[in-house]
Amino acid sequence: MEVQPEAGDSQVAIRNIERELICPACKELYTHPLILPCQHSICHKCVKELLFMTLEDSTDVSSEASTPGSPRVRIQSPSLERIDRLLRSASHRSSFVLRSRGSKRNSLTPRITSLSCPGCLRDVDLGERGINGLFRNFTLENIVERYRQAARAATAIMCDYCKPPIQESTKSCMDCSASFCNECFKINHPWGTIKAQHEYGPPTTSFRPKVLMCPEHESEKVNMYCEICRRPVCHLCKLGGTHANHRVTTMSNAYKTLKEKLTKGISYLISKESQVKTQISELEILIRRTESNGNRAVEEATYNFDKLFSILEERKTFVLQSIQGSQSSRLEKLQSQLEEYQGLLENSGLVGYAQEVLKETDHSCFVQTAKQLHTRIQKASESLKTFRPAADSSFEDYFVDVSKEENLLTDLSFSKALDVPEINTDESKVYNNAKICWNHPNDSGLADSYILEYRKLDKNEDPTWNEIEAGSTSKVISDLDLNSSYCFRVQSLRGSMCSPHSKEVILQTPPAPVYSFLFDDKCGYNKERLMLNDKRNIVESVAGHPLLLGAERVQVGCYMCLDYIIGDTGITRGKHFWAFSVESYSYMVKVGVASDIKLQEWLHNPRDISSPRYDQDSGHDSGSEDVAFDSSQPFTLATIGMRKLFIPKACNVSTSYGERVLPLPSRIGVCLDYEKGKVGFYDATSMKCLYEREVDCIGTMYPAFALMGGGAIRLEEVITAKHLDYSHEI
Repeated sequence: MEVQPEAGDSQVAIRNIERELICPACKELYTHPLILPCQHSICHKCVKELLFMTLEDSTDVSSEASTPGSPRVRIQSPSLERIDRLLRSASHRSSFVLRSRGSKRNSLTPRITSLSCPGCLRDVDLGERGINGLFRNFTLENIVERYRQAARAATAIMCDYCKPPIQESTKSCMDCSASFCNECFKINHPWGTIKAQHEYGPPTTSFRPKVLMCPEHESEKVNMYCEICRRPVCHLCKLGGTHANHRVTTMSNAYKTLKEKLTKGISYLISKESQVKTQISELEILIRRTESNGNRAVEEATYNFDKLFSILEERKTFVLQSIQGSQSSRLEKLQSQLEEYQGLLENSGLVGYAQEVLKETDHSCFVQTAKQLHTRIQKASESLKTFRPAADSSFEDYFVDVSKEENLLTDLSFSKALDVPEINTDESKVYNNAKICWNHPNDSGLADSYILEYRKLDKNEDPTWNEIEAGSTSKVISDLDLNSSYCFRVQSLRGSMCSPHSKEVILQTPPAPVYSFLFDDKCGYNKERLMLNDKRNIVESVAGHPLLLGAERVQVGCYMCLDYIIGDTGITRGKHFWAFSVESYSYMVKVGVASDIKLQEWLHNPRDISSPRYDQDSGHDSGSEDVAFDSSQPFTLATIGMRKLFIPKACNVSTSYGERVLPLPSRIGVCLDYEKGKVGFYDATSMKCLYEREVDCIGTMYPAFALMGGGAIRLEEVITAKHLDYSHEI
């Protein structure tokens, strides 16, 4: 008997593929999945429900066509029995229509042979047989069953043949489609019988047939694969069925081909596991950032609306108090005027009081009171002639016009999205530290802050991005590894909004630690033809009076010597790198390294400006340098001039002019390895080595520079200057 592999070994892996085992229609684990013509799988019951909805929609259309005014009644949850009954009825009607030759097909007769696939959202035609023509996906069903068993490992499958008390099953027979305990399995599969040859495996509740049968010819086994329809077929399908004119292949060839393709696809995905993990890390970061930014956006929106509510409440209180105050003042005035006019009536108020005063017979007392009373009577008479209310009843001046504000609030929406910043490759550089600069396109408004991200481009390094927050449009990053490539990107932040990431920029770190020095203004420094700035990091070659006075002795041509200047500190061990730039107008400049012994020879020998053969580097020598250039020397100098970098010529190697002349880099770097005795010249922007050769490191080696004619050299400024503690002097 063939024994199935134990499922316990793959339970952990099975639990990790749950997403692939979910039906796209019901969003639950597959139950008896069927393969649709589009190659997507769907539960058997889900196919019936989808077809039922198609049938119901068709029935509704028919009902509406016959009785347009009748309401539509939809069933919320149809039973499977009713679905089967409707499907059989519809299939019968559909078959009857198809069999009726010469009869006009009734457009209202439902033919439920197509549905919309929940997986790809395309309409698929099931053919005349409908569900009966679909293959059952036994492979997927088996995987789902193994997943269920892994998920309910504690739930035992009981024996189907035990008498009470029922025992836990230990194996399942694929031929009997039943589970057995050890005793029942021996009883039902005795040795020497056909049942003893049955195939069995671990306990399961999912049984599949040993041979896949054709759904169109139920008595035939599938033994071929249709490459057009991409489904297994039997020989009757090929001879006279729907696949008669299709290209088919044997099942073994199809198995081999599809398995090879699947294996290659899986191998490719496994080989890209590091890339997948990187993208997973980025997605996890994006998820966390989305949650954080979303919460921050909600808080800011709530705060802004609360602020608007507060302003509205404040203005509302002010406006209402103003209206109520004006109303009280007007009512008080009108009420006083009303009482005054009521006093003008007979036997009341002023008139009544005056009538009582007229009754006074004492002349002196009458005169004493009547004078003031007469004045009041006159005023009242005048007021009757020019009646005017004491206050206006209209409140037009207090009308609050909110139409403008209403339009503003109606149009209230999100602010304009932030523009993507751009890293400025001209200003960004990597030296002893990395300085990254960026700006905004089209001079758009600045953000509140920025997030600068960087990571090392190394397979062995953590692929996640390192983040640094910046308040301006530049940031310095320290502690980067030497001789490594780093990728940088930046994004803008404003409140809860963040822009997309900028285009990634890759920069290379120097091949060795940066060596910091300044030009030496004492040893060998020629003040007449060289000029240093106050910081001693820029030197310029100028023509002095001695050159003009000596020109009278020059009859044919003008011969000039090189003016040397060196660094103020020397190197006696280690590997170091320094960078500088040469002005484009420079006529001839030499740069490199030289030992203290060679520098003493160059700097302390007497000079003769009229001698055409004085300087070994003047270009007018006999060529002795080129003869010995391949041998190790205590100095190496590369020539720069006319915006070109000239590679020294080797005596034993035939080198063309084009190979020796390179465009002048904007920044030049020199790397000296004292122990290995090698010096290299670099393009300090891309950190690409342009030329490397051996040098005899004897004693103290100094950065050396020489100028002839007009020219200037500017040392690269370090972010944090650190001079090496060497005190050797020439």
